[in-house]
Amino acid sequence: MSSLLTNASAMTALQTLSATNKAMSTTQNRISTGYAIATASEGAAYWSIATTMRADNKALSAVQDALGLGAATVDVQYTALDATVNELTEIGKLLVSAATPGTPRWQIQEDIDARLTQIESIASSAVFNSENWLSVDSADAGYTEEKNIVGSFKRIGDAVSIETIKVSVEDVKLFDANTGAANAGTAPAADSAGVADGAVRVGGQGIFDAEWAVTVESGVDASGAATYASVTLSIIDLDISALTDSTADQATLKGYISIVNAALSDLTDAAAGLGATKNRVDTQKDFVQALSDAVSRGIGQLVDADMNAESTRLQALQVQQQLGIQALSIANSNSQNILSLFRG
Repeated sequence: MSSLLTNASAMTALQTLSATNKAMSTTQNRISTGYAIATASEGAAYWSIATTMRADNKALSAVQDALGLGAATVDVQYTALDATVNELTEIGKLLVSAATPGTPRWQIQEDIDARLTQIESIASSAVFNSENWLSVDSADAGYTEEKNIVGSFKRIGDAVSIETIKVSVEDVKLFDANTGAANAGTAPAADSAGVADGAVRVGGQGIFDAEWAVTVESGVDASGAATYASVTLSIIDLDISALTDSTADQATLKGYISIVNAALSDLTDAAAGLGATKNRVDTQKDFVQALSDAVSRGIGQLVDADMNAESTRLQALQVQQQLGIQALSIANSNSQNILSLFRG
């Protein structure tokens, strides 16, 4: 039936053309934005996941920055410790040479003083971003015994946590301006002969300005047997310039050698610990970068548009649009044909 009021064919053609235009608009938006799901209305679940993961990825980027800052700080402290190990090793060699009878110890002391001054300079200049872990003041209100380097970020449900890489300043500090710091240990106990092996840091300050307890030979008793005494010495105050070849002075010199060797052991442990931390920070930095890349790929799998498919779909829709326009034109022309029925 032909009707002047209702053109069913035109309605059908118009609906088809409208649907084609809507699909084309969606495809064009995907091509222009690169996203298959750019808004929540296009896929609430995937959009929500992608939005959360983008926020997590930004947090991972902040973790990378923090790791970079931490790596630089650790590297500065490690470099300074490594240089200090070399200086202390040389001091140990000088003390051994000073044990030779007749050695001009005042001249050796000048070399020792120069190296101790250099160690103080190294410790005070080991600063990065206002952080110095080698020369500290534990009495300062802002001092913390443990430094935390942000190492990772994770989210499980609504629970967010940040994990850190910890460094103990107490293990690496060389100087501490707080002279009232708590003791770090007790002197070694002497055996039945009065001898105690090794040296122990008993002052609560740093490796170099702390007091070290060591047992030294102090002389002989009436029977000619050696006698021993426990003395406390400090490396930063080390002074052999006035020592002679007497038994007591030689014992003091041995005491200095003992505390330097003990300090060198502590120093190498501290450098080894910082070196391990440095490697861990570098490894974690690489992992966080790889993790961030993986998260980015995962987000892409959820919401990115397949440009090959979208370009193919666009070409098909363009053809459908042209055909729809042609169909609507044909449907509208049917009304014109009715006029021919009324022509005489």
